[in-house]
Amino acid sequence: MSFSTLGLSAPILKAVADLAYTEPTAIQKQAIPVVLAGKDLIATAQTGTGKTASFVLPMLELLNTERKLRGKRIRALILTPTRELAVQVESSISQYGKYLELSSMAMYGGVDAAPHKQRLIWGVDIIVATPGRLLDMAHQRALHFDELEVLVLDEADRMLDMGFIDDINKIIERLPKERQNLLFSATISDNVRSLAKRAINDPVEISIAQNSASKPKIEQWLITTDKGNKSALLSHLITEQQWQQALIFIETKHGAAKLVSQLEKRGIKAESIHGGRTQAVREQILSDFKSGKIKFLVATGIAARGLDIGDLARVVNYDLPDQVDDYIHRIGRTGRAGASGEAVSFVSKDNFRELCAIESRLGHVIVRKEIDGFTVKKVVPVSILNYVPKHKKSKR
Repeated sequence: MSFSTLGLSAPILKAVADLAYTEPTAIQKQAIPVVLAGKDLIATAQTGTGKTASFVLPMLELLNTERKLRGKRIRALILTPTRELAVQVESSISQYGKYLELSSMAMYGGVDAAPHKQRLIWGVDIIVATPGRLLDMAHQRALHFDELEVLVLDEADRMLDMGFIDDINKIIERLPKERQNLLFSATISDNVRSLAKRAINDPVEISIAQNSASKPKIEQWLITTDKGNKSALLSHLITEQQWQQALIFIETKHGAAKLVSQLEKRGIKAESIHGGRTQAVREQILSDFKSGKIKFLVATGIAARGLDIGDLARVVNYDLPDQVDDYIHRIGRTGRAGASGEAVSFVSKDNFRELCAIESRLGHVIVRKEIDGFTVKKVVPVSILNYVPKHKKSKR
């Protein structure tokens, strides 16, 4: 199947061809016709499956009309959990819509709001926004929603995890009742279902590759290690295995800065990105990492959903995350769009419960490798695949 069979017009097909996209992904094949038909949609798809194009391409098609937009109005709203993802999605809109006369803007907090207000004066067809900044603009009457046609909740599970539910509800209350609603999420939790019931009418449901994290194109393996040996182990792997690039996930801002310093002392240049850095600095670091100027990026969870690199070779869980979904999202940064990738996790004895939960979700034990010179004093037991965390047992 080619994109030309999905009902997209020539200008959009030309933009897709310019990007060397040859065949739509599974989510694109199923979602694009549904969106073009004007139906509401709930889609479950892991990161890296091409979901952004699955809603942006048909949205551009639907909005490509002669309709004149009034000032301070928008026709489509895409809500995202992070600034990085907002920028990424808006960039995709610009690429896919470069032969169309449609306008778009990313709108997020942490930067001066004046340019956003100025741009809204003339009206914008598509806004990609984080919930907080969008509400700020609405409260200041810098934009109105009476001409809105399409609402997209992107990474819905992540937005709820980050505590945006109240803001999302306030936004939905302001929107016209007659609109098309699209919800995309890597996982469908009870909270996401509850949100969908409030925001979406009689939706079509699509589920694609819910367990894509366990597919062979992402080679997952782990190393058991004592906590105090992690930085030395990472340095050893980078040097001995001649890693050229890695996205390294760590839990805290302090830990990220410390690890960058430890790597530097061993002759390895790295950078860190976390919520404590300014938006301008974060954008520059992400740009340098994508271009290859920075080879090793140490990131807290803030980058887990907002970083899109076409051929990222590997991710490293320097700290194993508390939540299984975070593990799935993290390793989804590699092995994207059919490419192969590697996911490496450092696991100490106090990570045993998290490891059991992750392997239970995957349905298999992650391969363990031993590294010469890194003997473990506190042995990590073999996992229990049917382990259920205590806080979830009561729900069964």
